[in-house]
Amino acid sequence: MQFNVFTKKYVRWDDMIQINELTKVYKLTKKQMMEQKTKKKMMKAVDKVSLVSKPGEIYGLLGPNGAGKTTVLRCIATLLKPTQGNISVSGYDTVKESEEVRKRIGFLTNEIKLDPQFSPKYMFTFFGRLHGVDDKTIEERREKLFEYFGIKDFEDKKIDELSTGMKQKASIAVSLVHDPDVIIFDEPTNGLDIVTARSVTEYLKMMRDEGKTVIISTHIMTEAEKLCDRIGIIIKGNLVLEGTLDEILNSTNTRDLEDAFFELYKIHNKEGE
Repeated sequence: MQFNVFTKKYVRWDDMIQINELTKVYKLTKKQMMEQKTKKKMMKAVDKVSLVSKPGEIYGLLGPNGAGKTTVLRCIATLLKPTQGNISVSGYDTVKESEEVRKRIGFLTNEIKLDPQFSPKYMFTFFGRLHGVDDKTIEERREKLFEYFGIKDFEDKKIDELSTGMKQKASIAVSLVHDPDVIIFDEPTNGLDIVTARSVTEYLKMMRDEGKTVIISTHIMTEAEKLCDRIGIIIKGNLVLEGTLDEILNSTNTRDLEDAFFELYKIHNKEGE
Protein backbone atom coordinates (compact mmCIF):
# COMPACT_ATOMS: atom_id res chain seq x y z
CA MET A 1 0.00 0.00 0.00
CA GLN A 2 1.19 3.49 -0.90
CA PHE A 3 -0.35 6.96 -0.77
CA ASN A 4 -1.60 8.34 -4.13
CA VAL A 5 -1.14 12.10 -4.39
CA PHE A 6 -3.95 12.52 -6.94
CA THR A 7 -6.75 10.84 -4.98
CA LYS A 8 -5.34 11.36 -1.45
CA LYS A 9 -5.92 7.66 -0.76
CA TYR A 10 -3.84 4.56 -0.16
CA VAL A 11 -3.79 2.16 -3.11
CA ARG A 12 -2.33 -1.25 -4.01
CA TRP A 13 0.58 -0.97 -6.43
CA ASP A 14 0.27 -4.63 -7.44
CA ASP A 15 -2.52 -3.68 -9.86
CA MET A 16 -0.29 -1.43 -11.94
CA ILE A 17 0.57 -1.73 -15.64
CA GLN A 18 4.28 -1.84 -16.45
CA ILE A 19 5.52 -1.56 -20.03
CA ASN A 20 9.22 -2.06 -20.72
CA GLU A 21 10.78 -1.26 -24.11
CA LEU A 22 7.66 -2.26 -26.06
CA THR A 23 8.27 -2.58 -29.81
CA LYS A 24 5.70 -3.83 -32.30
CA VAL A 25 6.55 -4.43 -35.95
CA TYR A 26 4.00 -5.27 -38.66
CA LYS A 27 4.50 -6.78 -42.09
CA LEU A 28 2.83 -4.57 -44.70
CA THR A 29 0.69 -5.92 -47.52
CA LYS A 30 1.25 -4.62 -51.06
CA LYS A 31 -1.93 -2.56 -50.72
CA GLN A 32 -0.69 -0.99 -47.48
CA MET A 33 2.68 -0.23 -49.08
CA MET A 34 0.89 1.55 -51.93
CA GLU A 35 -1.39 3.48 -49.56
CA GLN A 36 1.58 4.62 -47.46
CA LYS A 37 3.71 5.27 -50.55
CA THR A 38 6.59 3.23 -49.21
CA LYS A 39 8.81 0.42 -50.45
CA LYS A 40 9.41 -0.83 -46.93
CA LYS A 41 7.84 -4.23 -46.23
CA MET A 42 7.89 -3.78 -42.46
CA MET A 43 6.39 -1.00 -40.34
CA LYS A 44 7.36 -0.23 -36.76
CA ALA A 45 4.06 0.79 -35.14
CA VAL A 46 5.55 1.21 -31.65
CA ASP A 47 9.22 1.77 -30.86
CA LYS A 48 10.70 1.05 -27.40
CA VAL A 49 7.81 2.49 -25.39
CA SER A 50 8.20 2.28 -21.60
CA LEU A 51 5.64 3.55 -19.10
CA VAL A 52 3.89 2.77 -15.83
CA SER A 53 0.18 3.23 -15.18
CA LYS A 54 -0.58 3.19 -11.46
CA PRO A 55 -3.67 2.38 -9.37
CA GLY A 56 -5.65 5.44 -8.36
CA GLU A 57 -4.79 7.49 -11.45
CA ILE A 58 -5.93 7.96 -15.03
CA TYR A 59 -3.08 7.70 -17.51
CA GLY A 60 -3.83 9.11 -20.96
CA LEU A 61 -2.05 8.18 -24.18
CA LEU A 62 -2.41 11.21 -26.43
CA GLY A 63 -1.56 11.30 -30.11
CA PRO A 64 -2.87 11.61 -33.66
CA ASN A 65 -4.52 8.75 -35.53
CA GLY A 66 -1.94 6.12 -36.47
CA ALA A 67 0.53 7.17 -33.77
CA GLY A 68 0.55 3.78 -32.07
CA LYS A 69 -1.89 4.38 -29.19
CA THR A 70 -4.23 1.53 -30.04
CA THR A 71 -1.32 -0.84 -30.67
CA VAL A 72 0.00 -0.17 -27.16
CA LEU A 73 -3.41 -0.80 -25.59
CA ARG A 74 -3.99 -3.96 -27.64
CA CYS A 75 -0.63 -5.29 -26.45
CA ILE A 76 -1.59 -4.57 -22.83
CA ALA A 77 -4.91 -6.36 -23.37
CA THR A 78 -3.11 -9.48 -24.76
CA LEU A 79 -4.64 -9.10 -28.24
CA LEU A 80 -1.21 -8.49 -29.76
CA LYS A 81 2.17 -9.96 -28.85
CA PRO A 82 5.10 -7.54 -28.62
CA THR A 83 7.85 -7.97 -31.17
CA GLN A 84 10.28 -6.93 -28.44
CA GLY A 85 9.95 -5.84 -24.83
CA ASN A 86 7.49 -6.98 -22.20
CA ILE A 87 4.35 -5.90 -20.37
CA SER A 88 2.98 -6.91 -16.98
CA VAL A 89 -0.50 -6.28 -15.58
CA SER A 90 -1.02 -6.86 -11.86
CA GLY A 91 2.30 -8.70 -11.88
CA TYR A 92 1.33 -11.08 -14.73
CA ASP A 93 3.15 -11.19 -18.05
CA THR A 94 0.79 -10.44 -20.95
CA VAL A 95 2.34 -13.15 -23.16
CA LYS A 96 3.22 -15.93 -20.71
CA GLU A 97 0.23 -15.41 -18.40
CA SER A 98 -2.34 -13.93 -20.75
CA GLU A 99 -5.36 -15.67 -19.18
CA GLU A 100 -4.57 -14.23 -15.76
CA VAL A 101 -4.25 -10.78 -17.32
CA ARG A 102 -7.61 -11.05 -19.11
CA LYS A 103 -9.35 -11.91 -15.81
CA ARG A 104 -8.22 -8.60 -14.35
CA ILE A 105 -8.84 -6.13 -17.17
CA GLY A 106 -11.79 -4.38 -18.73
CA PHE A 107 -10.92 -3.58 -22.35
CA LEU A 108 -12.82 -1.30 -24.71
CA THR A 109 -11.95 -0.67 -28.34
CA ASN A 110 -13.92 0.21 -31.45
CA GLU A 111 -12.32 -2.74 -33.22
CA ILE A 112 -14.18 -5.26 -31.05
CA LYS A 113 -17.91 -5.25 -31.78
CA LEU A 114 -20.81 -6.79 -29.85
CA ASP A 115 -22.79 -9.40 -31.79
CA PRO A 116 -25.40 -7.40 -33.77
CA GLN A 117 -28.09 -10.11 -33.44
CA PHE A 118 -28.25 -9.95 -29.64
CA SER A 119 -29.37 -7.33 -27.14
CA PRO A 120 -27.21 -5.38 -24.64
CA LYS A 121 -28.93 -7.28 -21.83
CA TYR A 122 -28.08 -10.67 -23.36
CA MET A 123 -24.49 -9.67 -24.13
CA PHE A 124 -23.98 -8.35 -20.59
CA THR A 125 -25.14 -11.68 -19.10
CA PHE A 126 -23.13 -13.69 -21.64
CA PHE A 127 -19.84 -11.91 -20.89
CA GLY A 128 -20.55 -11.92 -17.15
CA ARG A 129 -20.85 -15.70 -17.15
CA LEU A 130 -17.79 -15.93 -19.39
CA HIS A 131 -15.86 -14.09 -16.67
CA GLY A 132 -17.21 -16.46 -14.01
CA VAL A 133 -19.53 -13.92 -12.38
CA ASP A 134 -22.60 -15.42 -10.66
CA ASP A 135 -26.06 -14.51 -11.97
CA LYS A 136 -27.06 -12.48 -8.89
CA THR A 137 -23.98 -10.28 -9.18
CA ILE A 138 -24.50 -9.96 -12.96
CA GLU A 139 -28.03 -8.68 -12.35
CA GLU A 140 -26.85 -6.21 -9.71
CA ARG A 141 -24.03 -4.94 -11.94
CA ARG A 142 -26.40 -4.66 -14.92
CA GLU A 143 -28.93 -2.62 -12.96
CA LYS A 144 -26.22 -0.25 -11.76
CA LEU A 145 -24.39 0.20 -15.07
CA PHE A 146 -27.48 0.27 -17.34
CA GLU A 147 -29.07 2.88 -15.09
CA TYR A 148 -25.92 5.01 -14.99
CA PHE A 149 -25.27 4.94 -18.75
CA GLY A 150 -28.95 5.21 -19.76
CA ILE A 151 -29.13 1.77 -21.40
CA LYS A 152 -32.35 0.51 -19.80
CA ASP A 153 -34.58 2.04 -22.51
CA PHE A 154 -32.96 -0.10 -25.20
CA GLU A 155 -31.57 -3.04 -23.20
CA ASP A 156 -33.74 -5.58 -25.08
CA LYS A 157 -33.20 -4.21 -28.60
CA LYS A 158 -30.82 -5.89 -31.03
CA ILE A 159 -27.37 -4.29 -31.17
CA ASP A 160 -27.88 -3.95 -34.93
CA GLU A 161 -30.82 -1.58 -34.33
CA LEU A 162 -28.89 0.81 -32.07
CA SER A 163 -27.20 4.10 -32.90
CA THR A 164 -23.41 4.46 -32.72
CA GLY A 165 -23.68 6.16 -29.33
CA MET A 166 -25.98 3.46 -27.94
CA LYS A 167 -23.60 0.74 -29.12
CA GLN A 168 -20.69 2.52 -27.45
CA LYS A 169 -22.58 2.79 -24.16
CA ALA A 170 -23.49 -0.91 -24.29
CA SER A 171 -19.86 -1.84 -25.06
CA ILE A 172 -18.62 0.19 -22.09
CA ALA A 173 -21.08 -1.50 -19.72
CA VAL A 174 -20.23 -4.99 -21.01
CA SER A 175 -16.48 -4.34 -20.59
CA LEU A 176 -17.11 -3.56 -16.90
CA VAL A 177 -19.39 -6.52 -16.11
CA HIS A 178 -16.78 -8.28 -13.91
CA ASP A 179 -15.79 -5.11 -12.01
CA PRO A 180 -12.14 -5.24 -13.19
CA ASP A 181 -9.31 -3.60 -11.27
CA VAL A 182 -7.55 -2.51 -14.48
CA ILE A 183 -9.44 -0.45 -17.07
CA ILE A 184 -8.08 -0.12 -20.64
CA PHE A 185 -10.25 2.12 -22.83
CA ASP A 186 -9.37 3.04 -26.42
CA GLU A 187 -11.07 6.35 -27.35
CA PRO A 188 -13.89 5.81 -24.79
CA THR A 189 -15.96 8.86 -25.79
CA ASN A 190 -15.82 8.13 -29.52
CA GLY A 191 -19.27 8.50 -31.12
CA LEU A 192 -20.92 9.84 -27.97
CA ASP A 193 -22.90 13.05 -27.57
CA ILE A 194 -21.54 15.62 -25.15
CA VAL A 195 -23.84 14.59 -22.26
CA THR A 196 -23.04 10.87 -22.53
CA ALA A 197 -19.34 11.58 -23.04
CA ARG A 198 -19.39 13.54 -19.78
CA SER A 199 -21.03 10.61 -17.97
CA VAL A 200 -18.29 8.29 -19.25
CA THR A 201 -15.46 10.56 -18.10
CA GLU A 202 -17.13 11.00 -14.70
CA TYR A 203 -17.40 7.21 -14.35
CA LEU A 204 -13.71 6.85 -15.17
CA LYS A 205 -12.96 9.33 -12.39
CA MET A 206 -15.11 7.29 -9.99
CA MET A 207 -13.15 4.15 -10.85
CA ARG A 208 -9.89 6.02 -10.33
CA ASP A 209 -11.11 7.20 -6.93
CA GLU A 210 -11.88 3.57 -6.04
CA GLY A 211 -8.19 2.83 -6.56
CA LYS A 212 -8.46 1.15 -9.95
CA THR A 213 -5.80 1.45 -12.64
CA VAL A 214 -7.18 3.36 -15.64
CA ILE A 215 -5.36 3.88 -18.93
CA ILE A 216 -7.07 5.43 -21.96
CA SER A 217 -6.14 6.64 -25.41
CA THR A 218 -7.50 9.84 -26.89
CA HIS A 219 -6.81 12.40 -29.59
CA ILE A 220 -9.01 15.01 -27.87
CA MET A 221 -6.80 17.58 -26.12
CA THR A 222 -9.48 18.99 -23.79
CA GLU A 223 -10.47 15.48 -22.70
CA ALA A 224 -6.88 14.67 -21.78
CA GLU A 225 -6.47 17.99 -19.94
CA LYS A 226 -9.58 17.57 -17.80
CA LEU A 227 -9.49 13.83 -17.23
CA CYS A 228 -5.93 12.54 -17.03
CA ASP A 229 -3.65 12.68 -14.00
CA ARG A 230 -0.66 11.89 -16.20
CA ILE A 231 -0.33 12.08 -19.97
CA GLY A 232 1.99 10.29 -22.38
CA ILE A 233 2.33 11.92 -25.80
CA ILE A 234 2.99 9.39 -28.54
CA ILE A 235 4.11 10.42 -32.04
CA LYS A 236 5.11 8.01 -34.81
CA GLY A 237 5.25 5.12 -32.35
CA ASN A 238 7.53 6.92 -29.90
CA LEU A 239 6.62 8.12 -26.42
CA VAL A 240 8.14 11.58 -26.75
CA LEU A 241 7.08 13.09 -23.42
CA GLU A 242 5.06 12.14 -20.34
CA GLY A 243 4.09 13.74 -17.06
CA THR A 244 1.33 15.72 -15.41
CA LEU A 245 -0.26 18.51 -17.44
CA ASP A 246 1.82 21.12 -15.59
CA GLU A 247 5.02 19.15 -16.17
CA ILE A 248 4.31 18.88 -19.90
CA LEU A 249 3.47 22.59 -20.22
CA ASN A 250 6.61 23.57 -18.31
CA SER A 251 8.77 21.24 -20.40
CA THR A 252 7.45 22.66 -23.69
CA ASN A 253 7.10 26.25 -22.42
CA THR A 254 3.49 26.38 -23.63
CA ARG A 255 0.15 27.47 -22.16
CA ASP A 256 -2.11 24.55 -23.06
CA LEU A 257 -1.88 20.93 -24.12
CA GLU A 258 -2.74 21.61 -27.76
CA ASP A 259 0.19 24.02 -28.09
CA ALA A 260 2.46 21.56 -26.29
CA PHE A 261 1.43 18.75 -28.61
CA PHE A 262 2.07 20.76 -31.78
CA GLU A 263 5.46 21.89 -30.52
CA LEU A 264 6.44 18.26 -30.02
CA TYR A 265 4.82 17.23 -33.31
CA LYS A 266 6.88 19.78 -35.25
CA ILE A 267 10.11 18.64 -33.58
CA HIS A 268 9.56 14.94 -34.15
CA ASN A 269 8.27 15.36 -37.68
CA LYS A 270 11.51 17.17 -38.57
CA GLU A 271 13.54 14.39 -36.98
CA GLY A 272 11.74 11.84 -39.15
CA GLU A 273 12.44 13.69 -42.40
